Amino acid sequence: MKKKNIDITIDIYNENELNETERTLVHHAIAATHNSYSPYSHFSVGACVLLDDDTMVIGANQENAAYPVGLCAERSAIFAAQSQYPDKAIKAIAIAARDISGQLLSKPITPCGSCRQVILEMEQRYNNDVRILLYGKEYVYIVKTIKDLLPLSFVADDMRTH
Repeated sequence: MKKKNIDITIDIYNENELNETERTLVHHAIAATHNSYSPYSHFSVGACVLLDDDTMVIGANQENAAYPVGLCAERSAIFAAQSQYPDKAIKAIAIAARDISGQLLSKPITPCGSCRQVILEMEQRYNNDVRILLYGKEYVYIVKTIKDLLPLSFVADDMRTH
């Protein structure tokens, strides 16, 4: 038997330590939480993607009474960006959330598995890492690539016969 260790690095910043672009990206994600339609979970999530030409596109979670047909903020932002700017790679994404009382979360949240897979596909599609900023009032996690949050990933090459 062999073992494989997987190490990841998560940088932890205070909001005031972020550069201007990162702060703007985070503030757009926070603002996008107000666009959430979440009458069932009352958990409002906002996201903002930064494209390679510095365009920013926001998204917010959208729920539906038939739960599986809702959409997370991350995918909402990514799909909007890809629909409007299909030739632009995504450089970064910021994610923020509010709890049932409408307060911003103290600690960062991470993307769900489906959103992680979509971010991975964007990295594969454009052959570049997507920097991920996970906002919490106490601190911001910054992850250099989705592969750190999805280390044993499934990509198109895995479907090819060898």
